[in-house]
Amino acid sequence: MTKLLRFNDLKSRGVVSNWVQLRRMINLYDFPPGIKLGPNSTAWNAEAVESWIASRPTTTKPAPRRKVAAVVEAA
Repeated sequence: MTKLLRFNDLKSRGVVSNWVQLRRMINLYDFPPGIKLGPNSTAWNAEAVESWIASRPTTTKPAPRRKVAAVVEAA
């Protein structure tokens, strides 16, 4: 039997924080689109979500380098 995840399950697991982010992930980052259970209900296959998470890069972007203002002394 396939386990299904609802939006609150995705949110509690830290996968998404809101519906807008979820829609962007589906449109831009190949997140599984989900299965319509009814007119106002969508669920995601847990195995497909876990597979998507495993396929994501594991390293983070380096922090941007901060510009250090030069101190100019008045002569």
